[in-house]
Amino acid sequence: MKKRVLLVEDHPDTIDVMSLELEVLGYEVTVAKNGLEAVEMATSQHPDIIVMDILLPKMDGLQAASRIRQNPKTQRIPILAATALFRDEDRERCLASGCDDHMAKPFTHRELGNRIDRLLKDV
Repeated sequence: MKKRVLLVEDHPDTIDVMSLELEVLGYEVTVAKNGLEAVEMATSQHPDIIVMDILLPKMDGLQAASRIRQNPKTQRIPILAATALFRDEDRERCLASGCDDHMAKPFTHRELGNRIDRLLKDV
């Protein structure tokens, strides 16, 4: 059975590229286009992992990750921050909000797959 990835991203081109990359890597992908949708979909669909952009409309990825961590039904879902924010303090903020790992865009599909595989092994 394919592992389910909730991709949280608001840019249409990035959604297309990352969805295709994740599908090629063998994952089933659903998409949330803002932080509020991410929290709702994490609760209703309980994906195996969440790949979360940080700069999102309605609720940013840091707030969404924090809310996902606060919910007993979703608190154990691994969250990978995939963001244009690349400084050390950005990484620290992502981890402090509840993300399990941080990747700065751009990255290759191999790097993405390796990070997801590593996070899923820890579950």
